[in-house]
Amino acid sequence: MKLTVFTLLIASCCLYSYAQKTVPVSKNIKAKRVTTAPKIDGIFDEAVWKDVIPATGFIENNPLPGRIESHERRTEVRFLYDDDAIYVAARMLSPRDSISRELVSRDEIGSADFIGVVFDTFLDKTNGYGFYVTAAGVQFDAKYSQVGGEDENWNAVWESSVKVDDTGWNAEFRIPYSALRFSDKEVQSWGLNLVRKRFLENSQTFWNFVDPKVNGFLNQSGILEGLEKIEAPLRLSFTPYVSAYANHYPYHTPGVKNASASFNGGMDVKYGINKSFTLDMTLIPDFGQVQSDSRILNLTPFEVKFDENRSFFTEGTELFNKGDLFYSRRIGTSPSYFNTLSTQLKPGETVVKSPQESKVLNATKISGRTAKGLGVGVFNAITNTMYAEVEDTEGNRRKIENQPLTNYNVLVLDQSLKNNSSVSVINTNILREGAAYDANVSAFLFSINDKDTRYYVNGNGKLSYLTGTDGNPGSTGYSYLIETGNQSGTFTWSYTQQLADRKFDPSDMGFYTNNNFFDQSVVLHYNIYKPGKWYNKILTYAEFEYSRMYKPGAYQSFSAGAGPYVQLKNFWSVELNVHYNAVGTDFYEARNGMKYQTPENYGFYVYVNPNRAKAYNFGGHVGFTKVSMAGGNNYDTYFFQNLRLSNRFNVGLDLRYEKNNSYINWVAANDSQTLFSRYDRNTIENSFDCKYSFSNKMGINARIRHYWSDRRNKDYYLLNTDGTLSDYTGTAPSGTDRNYNVFNIDLVYTWQFAPGSELSITYKDISETNEDFYTSRYSRNISNILNSPQNNSLSVKMLYFIDYHDLRKKKKP
Repeated sequence: MKLTVFTLLIASCCLYSYAQKTVPVSKNIKAKRVTTAPKIDGIFDEAVWKDVIPATGFIENNPLPGRIESHERRTEVRFLYDDDAIYVAARMLSPRDSISRELVSRDEIGSADFIGVVFDTFLDKTNGYGFYVTAAGVQFDAKYSQVGGEDENWNAVWESSVKVDDTGWNAEFRIPYSALRFSDKEVQSWGLNLVRKRFLENSQTFWNFVDPKVNGFLNQSGILEGLEKIEAPLRLSFTPYVSAYANHYPYHTPGVKNASASFNGGMDVKYGINKSFTLDMTLIPDFGQVQSDSRILNLTPFEVKFDENRSFFTEGTELFNKGDLFYSRRIGTSPSYFNTLSTQLKPGETVVKSPQESKVLNATKISGRTAKGLGVGVFNAITNTMYAEVEDTEGNRRKIENQPLTNYNVLVLDQSLKNNSSVSVINTNILREGAAYDANVSAFLFSINDKDTRYYVNGNGKLSYLTGTDGNPGSTGYSYLIETGNQSGTFTWSYTQQLADRKFDPSDMGFYTNNNFFDQSVVLHYNIYKPGKWYNKILTYAEFEYSRMYKPGAYQSFSAGAGPYVQLKNFWSVELNVHYNAVGTDFYEARNGMKYQTPENYGFYVYVNPNRAKAYNFGGHVGFTKVSMAGGNNYDTYFFQNLRLSNRFNVGLDLRYEKNNSYINWVAANDSQTLFSRYDRNTIENSFDCKYSFSNKMGINARIRHYWSDRRNKDYYLLNTDGTLSDYTGTAPSGTDRNYNVFNIDLVYTWQFAPGSELSITYKDISETNEDFYTSRYSRNISNILNSPQNNSLSVKMLYFIDYHDLRKKKKP
């Protein structure tokens, strides 16, 4: 019956006819070759800028799609080029008091107007480079791809300058060819689009119209013509670094120092193998200054996925992230393999030290795309052996290996096709020293669109193989996904089917929670982008998901959700989501393969977001969920506020409070019995952040976070073989209550003293407590965590960008 419903839904969607055909229109603009480069000062008084035809006629994308900007507030952008770089001169007319100019760190926009240039250098409509500068002179760059969308972690070294006057502002760019990849054709045309943001008006315009009803961004670009006889320079740069650390933690343990210091050095190397491919290498990297993880109390059977904050693993990795097989946090921070210490301990021994992070010795990336659209990515990293330290009753210590020397590899081949389509082959493999097992995962992916990029079919097939150890055989598993739908127009829909067998396991290098499932889903959208009397746009959705276990074919879950999103005329927005989960069967909560019959639940969320253009703005959400078992319910509230005191200084405060009443989940295993409990839980998270910018190249950022969550068990139940619960009459297990606190301070000073070069000073403080007894009242918890042992560190790091091309020019007489 349920499969019949899905079939009818798909059939009805396929029969839907979207009458309005979208006819793409591509504008053209010509770049002028010069022999004398302009000075990058934001003043267009050189003769080379005269007689250059500007790109004009920008068209609004938001809030009123299709509206052409007025002559009095027009944008004009001109292009020059020579043997070394592309030059851009942009004039944005606007009264001075309407120009927003907040100073923020590089690669942030903040509350500022901006102008951006996006190049599709291979004209494949799937890959591009974006260069932006705000009215405050802050640079932002990004890489674009069909899979990764906007990769804001990508960085290039380029020049810009801004000037503001009473009638508007100027932005001037110099983008060296070393920052781009392009073909070796003698005469080239690049895809081009230009985007202007007026922050106070919440207005965004494009030179070549980007229709919000059409899927994709780069495929709606115009054309930059007239690029002749340009050659990519030798792309070779070095970024050596030195860093010093001082750390203090009150171990108060004999033989262990409370204070420590270290001095480090290493280098990043970037080399252009040819016009299309680049090698990136980091030697003895230092990641000690990245932002602290937002740790939480995790009561689920699955690990928590943290964001990647290390620049080498975030910059230019869109090829490697295809197929969800590459979770870079596996490398050096959260390895998926550990030797079990408990089985190697001798009688009377205890663990003194067990590091959770292995040292990255080096990492290398080779990536690029040929003129025929073949993208190639090769990634390799090596992490060092990890040792735990144990001590016996007489104070003797020894080391035990708990993570071997490990080699991580990724290979990607991605061929771009017509109509924004592509096919890809990916392989990830991990080789471990010694008797530890190795892992290998291969995948084939495809994405096919029609000529209007409206209808599509996406999919993948994956195969995993783990080698055997200690006489245990290896295992081979597989997975597939197929998705089809309509992705452009007022009405869009998609149908997805995904399957994984019981042995499929890509978790050694990817993030994966569970296998053995057969899932199906339908998502429907109806969007109105044309403003009405009281709204700017209305977006609605409905989603249905049905899941079964693959073998045996047992039912797991059915869920549904729906809701509208409305942006009002004052640029506030309101969103309502309602959700329903039917009675289900959970095969993972018990942690031992037993099934658990999950209760029915339903609820709603209301989200309110402000007009961010206001100096003071606030918003948040409220949510409620009702659980049909034991009178359970959940209240979830979140409130944020931001205050922009000046263009240099702003502060923000986030507060979240979540309350679970009479929830039931797994709690312990006792004497071959699986126990669940009914519990109450409070979670409070406070986060304060502020920034002060001295200039567009120097500033201080601070983030303070406190998180408190608990679990107070009320009643205990025995899990029966049929998935139901019965009262537990034995002795209540001890140590199952939880009271978890974590406190972080991240204070960072950065100074970009030269292009690509930076000095940073970072102070970190972290404290963490995880107790098995409840401490009531928030004030007591914050007091306890502040009085607990603090891990304090101060680090100074300087990196200096050296471009071989610039060195060679300086040596010439």
